[in-house]
This record gives sequence, structure tokens and C-alpha cells, in this order.
Amino acid sequence: MKKLFIIAIAAISFTACRNANNSTDQVAGNDSLAAATIASPDAPIIVFEKDIFDFEKINQGESVEHQFKFKNTGKSPLIISNATATCGCTVPEVPKEPILPGKEGVIKVVFNSTGKEGMQDKVVTVTSNANPTVSTVHLVGEVLTKK
Repeated sequence: MKKLFIIAIAAISFTACRNANNSTDQVAGNDSLAAATIASPDAPIIVFEKDIFDFEKINQGESVEHQFKFKNTGKSPLIISNATATCGCTVPEVPKEPILPGKEGVIKVVFNSTGKEGMQDKVVTVTSNANPTVSTVHLVGEVLTKK
């Protein structure tokens, strides 16, 4: 009787482990399928000439303007839907028209240093239909305190 009980427990354990592995495989299969759907081979690809601009040192209250140049190296038109900065002191301006494959565009960014001091790293997050859908560029430098 004791042997029969141990065999029954072992059989239940093996069955439970096998079911857990099957459900894990199914979840992993769904994740890889979703990733394959997102990464279309015809998707636009945004490639920035430089994704970091160092404005070096400026005096508090000065503004810095920079144009981040990029190219669509993908196979379909690039549409930039949004660009947001880490704070209201940094304002990005994106192209309104789609950027055709092989063509270039710019994202204009203005940083106003009023009320800022010390080292700055302002991140602009760009959302588009590219692969990947979210890219970032940085404005970095030091704001010197007014004397």
C-alpha cells in the first residue's frame, strides 16, 4: 500500500511538471510571435547623425537651439507622431510631413536655461512608426550661475 501511494504521488508530480512546462512554452511562443509582428522588415528606421549634443557651457538665462539630423534608412515612410522632453524648459519641434525612405529630416530642440544651473542632460523622447518605435536624443552641458 505504501509503494502504491508513493507511485501515485510521483505520477501526479510528473504530470504537474509537464503541464507547467507546456504552459511556459505557449507563453514564450506568444511573446516571440508578438515580437515578430512588431519588427516588420519594411518598417521605417530612424538613424540620428548624432544622438547627443554637448552645448558645453552657457550662462544661466541663455537659450540653446540644436537640430538633430536623422535619416530614414527603412523601406517605408517615417512618421514622427510625438516628441517630448524631460521638462518644460526643453521644447522639441518635429517634421509634420512623412520622411520618405532614404530621405533626411531634422528635429529642432530649444533649451531655455532660465532657473537652471550646473550640469544638464535634457532627454527628448521621439515616438514614431519606426523600428524601434521610441528613440531618444540628449542635450547636455553646463549652465553657469549668474554673477
